[in-house]
Amino acid sequence: MLVKQISIFLENKEGRLAELTSILAEEGININALTIADTSDFGILRIIVDDVKKTEKLLKEYGFSVSVTDVVAIDIDNVPGGIARPLSMLHENGISVEYIYAFLAKKDDTAHVIFKVNDVEAAVSMLIESGFRNTAKL
Repeated sequence: MLVKQISIFLENKEGRLAELTSILAEEGININALTIADTSDFGILRIIVDDVKKTEKLLKEYGFSVSVTDVVAIDIDNVPGGIARPLSMLHENGISVEYIYAFLAKKDDTAHVIFKVNDVEAAVSMLIESGFRNTAKL
């Protein structure tokens, strides 16, 4: 359930995302999850990769501003209200969600959800006790 996520600050400039993903591809690094939030001047790319240390080192060598963060990743059933249960439980236990992103695995109809929370250890413990599944595919 505990996953390392890499955040990269990118100039909001044409081709910058393509450049970064090409660098990773050339080094054989697989991106398992990706989200980006942007403003008019820059974006924050958040990725989960198969080799965190190699990715962090490589991107720093290319001059990218990089940070590594612990996030929580779970699998939920892809049904109406599937996301409401873990979000409600986190709230009821005083755990704040700073951001969230999710994607669907069509093969087994499971949604993979990544949470950035204010208390990772408490969130992991509570979600395990509540029977949520670890996102093994990340």
